[in-house]
Amino acid sequence: MARVHPAALVDPRAELAADVEVGPYAVVGPQLRIGAGTTIGAHAVLSGRTTIGRNNRIFPHCAIGGEPQDKKYGGEDTELVIGDGNTIREFCTFSTGTVQGGGVTRVGSDNWIMAYAHVAHDCRVGDHCVLANAVTFAGHVEVGDWVILGGLTAVHQFVRIGNHAMAGGGTILLQDLPPFVICNGNPAAAHGLNSEGLKRRGFAAETIAALRRAYKAIYKEGLTAAAACERIAQLAEATPASADDLGALADFVRNSARGIVR
Repeated sequence: MARVHPAALVDPRAELAADVEVGPYAVVGPQLRIGAGTTIGAHAVLSGRTTIGRNNRIFPHCAIGGEPQDKKYGGEDTELVIGDGNTIREFCTFSTGTVQGGGVTRVGSDNWIMAYAHVAHDCRVGDHCVLANAVTFAGHVEVGDWVILGGLTAVHQFVRIGNHAMAGGGTILLQDLPPFVICNGNPAAAHGLNSEGLKRRGFAAETIAALRRAYKAIYKEGLTAAAACERIAQLAEATPASADDLGALADFVRNSARGIVR
């Protein structure tokens, strides 16, 4: 049976795995499903139709599964889904989705999410991401895997952030940030390839060199986006071991609806 502090309020309809821990004054609503090994800190409020996976640590004063901050929301039955192994620090706020955005907000697994971060309605956050203190997502933001966002970064609605991208503290992202790219500033500007991060994650030197050439095609050679993608396709043919990563970069740039960070 779950270990629930006597001062916590857990609705009897909530589904908690046997070893879930719920701290004092926490509130767990009727539509919660919480997986094994997850801990809920003091004063946290978990509401809405929310599914939380295994081995998550949710720290005090978080508000998880609240109604979307969207004036179009009319009480529809939308949801929040959180994966496994996440650390969610104090005062984070995650909203459920809206019917206009597909009805689901999703947070993946093994993310490190620091205090006061906000994940708005209909966002998609991948795996192994680091969101530093007070990172704020508007609605419908899509974040890939292994993304690192510095403290106080704010992301405009519908912006996409590619795998292995990185933003410095205080960045304002109004356009899409391609995979592997570092940016900073208000508004954000690109400042190179995240080569150090790629090395730490085991990327081959050949692939990092190919991605560096692709970055130059996008940002340094005065090419249009379409021409840069053609250049990257040529690089992929010349370096088949790097073709998948180069293809992912080109596809992201080619399919950007908002335009990419420059």
